[in-house]
Amino acid sequence: MLVKTFGSAVYGVEAINITIEVSVGEGQGYFLVGLPDGAVKESQQRIDSAIKSNELRMPRTKIVVNMAPADIKKSGSAFDLPIAMGILGASEQLENADRLKDYVIMGELSLDGAIQPIKGALPIAIQARKEGFRGLIVPKQNAREAGMVNNLAVYGVTHLNDLLGFFADETSLKPVDVDTREEFFNSQYQFDLDFSDVKGQQNIKRALEIAAAGGHNAILIGPPGAGKTMLAKRLPTVLPPLSLHEALETTKIHSVAGKLPENASLINKRPFRSPHHTISDVALVGGGGVPQPGEISLAHNGVLFLDELPEFKRTVLEVMRQPMEERRVTISRAKVALDFPANFMLIASMNPCPCGYYNHPEKDCTCPPGAVQKYLNKISGPLLDRIDLHVEVTPVAFGELTGHVKGEASETIRNRVIKAREIQTERYKNTPGTYANAQMSSQQLRQICMINQAGDALLKKAMERLNLSARAYDRILKVSRTIADLSGSADIKVEHLAEAIQYRSLDREGWAG
Repeated sequence: MLVKTFGSAVYGVEAINITIEVSVGEGQGYFLVGLPDGAVKESQQRIDSAIKSNELRMPRTKIVVNMAPADIKKSGSAFDLPIAMGILGASEQLENADRLKDYVIMGELSLDGAIQPIKGALPIAIQARKEGFRGLIVPKQNAREAGMVNNLAVYGVTHLNDLLGFFADETSLKPVDVDTREEFFNSQYQFDLDFSDVKGQQNIKRALEIAAAGGHNAILIGPPGAGKTMLAKRLPTVLPPLSLHEALETTKIHSVAGKLPENASLINKRPFRSPHHTISDVALVGGGGVPQPGEISLAHNGVLFLDELPEFKRTVLEVMRQPMEERRVTISRAKVALDFPANFMLIASMNPCPCGYYNHPEKDCTCPPGAVQKYLNKISGPLLDRIDLHVEVTPVAFGELTGHVKGEASETIRNRVIKAREIQTERYKNTPGTYANAQMSSQQLRQICMINQAGDALLKKAMERLNLSARAYDRILKVSRTIADLSGSADIKVEHLAEAIQYRSLDREGWAG
């Protein structure tokens, strides 16, 4: 007898439906075809044990399992469940086997028939709805994640017997009910951190407010203990809230990477990723035998924080250059090329020298001659050019540290940022893919960032003195446009340009001796 079941394979952040044909007939042997990988081939032993453990019969005749399309590689253990259901249906041990065609089924089987969670339940659910299936059956741990997709009945199961009972009687399982919008909007503004916790550092808070308002990259340079990491961790609290579309995009990436916790629903806060400096280039940008998203994709629509930037391997930092410009990363293999989104804000921090006290107001730098420049040279010029704001962080004075003056709250700063972003949303409403000043093209730059004669003279002097590149010139104009938006000004004024120029610390002549 021939029975068809349906599963799904995840490639990049999208899913492709897989038809699993199971034929049980005369002869002997178990044949699994359709380009399965090692994990899929091993499913025979898990399925055999799970079926026998539940007092069912594993056919001892010829079993042929074909996974179509046959030219796409199938990987992972999530195909255990649809193959097992196909075998039970083809051997006439499943009631109402004709209903298998209405559902996409995914899950990993344990030897006793228990069902383990899978990766990528959200893109699988989106594809199942797109293909017009009646429902999706996944492990219970993934049910809420998949249940975020409207107009699709999602059933969570914990054991093979749950599935057998469901096909015998549809009412034995209830579809999961997730109120996506209510859950999403109710906890968008609940943060454990706040900018009011930070004593002093008003100029740094101002720089991060500008970065948040325009989606700009920033680097914080200062001695140990000055508050660089503390400030960076609070940046997500002043960013505009995620839209539903952005949240869905972000959740899909985390789902594919297996980073969502059990029973998770939509990600409602902008991600903050802080990888250790020992990270490899593949872990940062993505890749592997079965390409997976890296840290830059997990930070999509959020913040990627690289603490102690010069300690990262140079090759790791250099692979970020292209994704920072194009806001996506393409992973190419012999038979497949996958695109992962990577629209992130880069926030980096570093000490000014190996000992950490170069330019410190009180402590002397103990580094030998040339060590400061050598330390800075670990970061390439092209990468620094792509960072809009270079901000010097100085130690907090004792009086500010012990004072009782409460700093400005994140909510207050966030409201200003949201107003500036609303101006930019209106400005770029006819430009798909551009949402903030940092993303504007060179053509848009000439139209949007017009400056008067006085501003032109100031910028010319800065370019000559600091020996800035053409890219740095563009960055200054983009930052000044954001500063103007924060102040509610339609035009870029001289004071806006002057403030933007001061955020090019590492371009200043003689900064590193």
